[in-house]
Amino acid sequence: MSEEITTKELIDSTKSVPRKRKFVGIVVSDSMDKTIVVRVDRVKTHKKYQKQYAVSRKYKVHDEKNKYKKGDKAEFIECRPISKDKRWRVINK
Repeated sequence: MSEEITTKELIDSTKSVPRKRKFVGIVVSDSMDKTIVVRVDRVKTHKKYQKQYAVSRKYKVHDEKNKYKKGDKAEFIECRPISKDKRWRVINK
């Protein structure tokens, strides 16, 4: 009695769950209700000249309990769309 594994079952078992992206940044605005704006800074390298330069991007992040204030360090992950611009939520402080 050997177990027969079909091709479909084999493909289903090898599928990986996509990882949610995680970022850490500084809160630059907390004026909206249940929403904070977080700036994430990172360093990129120019392809041709190999010089490093700073790049920043701002994300609107869902903060259910309004815990974070301007200047705080916030860690957040990707989630389902909450509104037009919000696709991120904070990880507990």
